[in-house]
Amino acid sequence: FSNEVAKRIWPFIKKNKGRAFVLCTTLRAMEVISEALRYFAETEGVSMNILVQNEQSKQELLRRFRSEENSVLVGSMSFWEGVDIKGDALSLVVIDKIPFPPPDDPVFENSFNEISIPEAIMLLKQGAGRLIRDEKDEGLLILCDNRLLSKGYGTKIWKSLPDFARTKVFDTAMNFLERCQEPRG
Repeated sequence: FSNEVAKRIWPFIKKNKGRAFVLCTTLRAMEVISEALRYFAETEGVSMNILVQNEQSKQELLRRFRSEENSVLVGSMSFWEGVDIKGDALSLVVIDKIPFPPPDDPVFENSFNEISIPEAIMLLKQGAGRLIRDEKDEGLLILCDNRLLSKGYGTKIWKSLPDFARTKVFDTAMNFLERCQEPRG
């Protein structure tokens, strides 16, 4: 799944010249996606800084993300909240999966609707909230989890997100990214 996510988001990251957070629900997904993005950048000759959680301190990664052009930060749950990047430095946020608690956690085992879904909604809103930090901010949020559309609980989660334009069409999303890159006047 993580390799497929990387493959599908790469055109958006490339078009956006980085300026992206890729928020993963597991450390393993973070590793696989970051390795794949580095591979794509290298094989296509694209200058892209792929910054990965745990390779440097959180503060250093955020400093580099803000100051270095063409940066992508790939992280797990510690980057889903408490990170404030305003303006053009961040205009693309990718979330790999709905952030459900681990399925083997006994606390959540028999309380999916009462605890797991509301917690996932809260975490998803926090992750999505990384994108818009100021009234002038704009950008693209990509949710890679098809359970949002294929499962009954997905509708509840989908409707809980802020009211913004939505699409499943690649070209529509890519055209939106292009419009975001046009000079504002």
